[in-house]
Amino acid sequence: MFKQKRIGIMGTGKMAGVMANTVKKMKNVKCHGVASRKEEKAQAFANEFGIKVAYISYEEMLLDDKLDLIYIATPHSEHYANMKLCIENGKNVLCEKAFTANAKQAEEILALAKEKGVFVAEAMWVRYMPMLTIIKGILNSGIIGEPTMLTANLGYLVSDKKRMTDPALAGGALLDLGVYTLNFAAMMFGKDIERIDSSCVLASSGVDAAESITITYKDGRMAVLNCTMNGMSDRRGVIYGPKGFITVENINNFDSVTVYDSNYKPVKAVKAPKQITGYEYEVYACMEAIEKGEKECWEMPQEETLRIMRQMDGLRAQWGIVYPFEQEAEMEKENVEVLIGEVEETVPEDTDVEA
Repeated sequence: MFKQKRIGIMGTGKMAGVMANTVKKMKNVKCHGVASRKEEKAQAFANEFGIKVAYISYEEMLLDDKLDLIYIATPHSEHYANMKLCIENGKNVLCEKAFTANAKQAEEILALAKEKGVFVAEAMWVRYMPMLTIIKGILNSGIIGEPTMLTANLGYLVSDKKRMTDPALAGGALLDLGVYTLNFAAMMFGKDIERIDSSCVLASSGVDAAESITITYKDGRMAVLNCTMNGMSDRRGVIYGPKGFITVENINNFDSVTVYDSNYKPVKAVKAPKQITGYEYEVYACMEAIEKGEKECWEMPQEETLRIMRQMDGLRAQWGIVYPFEQEAEMEKENVEVLIGEVEETVPEDTDVEA
């Protein structure tokens, strides 16, 4: 077990509250401080969860050398800037999913972390859960034969939440819910993909409200993934084979796994071990890695974070969804290229320009 560690929370929303409650019940980890863009929100959060320090700004938090790890629980659109600020100030980071709004941002963050020698991990919590090892062990045991297909569903009625519908916040079902189905497919079937097809229903704001994604693997296996922010789903993952099938209840926080034979009779069932909330596993993994001087978690490798981000970029490209800040960044890039071109045209080719 690692030595006593202190965590700081950036953001004061629902997930930040879950993390604060979780850390209160953990061993060798203490929630030392919380920061928000509004001082009064940070103070109210600190009072509610018994946290010692309420910082008046993100910048003040980053001056605190007592923090071993900063957990970022802000909207998707803010992850890039928040992580960049932390890393530039030498702070280790655990950032909520989706890691960033797009793969380009993720690439820049991971490159900066490598340059600064800072630990960074994505808080895709199911990747860290011991139940995942149990599920994969059952799958790899051959009890249903060689798997041929899987399905995964995740849906909640959250279409009334601004963070889900606002394009400026990188809203939509994909980055919030679809990311779980993509990770489930990756955890069970790997990354040897031939192609990805999809269909999407847009919300009135222009973000994706619901989607169906079909992944075809090079060996002929398929994964059919569905998610929606317009209604509830069974949250179930099912893996099919010639000898039976495996059902995983709640791909968003594994509850149980049941194996059925070819006669549809249950032959094996395992419930998830008791947990605080499930957030504790990612925190413990990060602290263990930091204690060892590592810069990422083996449970959620940075390479895998980047691969999933690229998948989501590809899906949004199929649907024609571009966030406003991405459009602005592209326009700025085009303006710079135009200016460079104009400057180059005014300089004769045989002119020597001294540095």
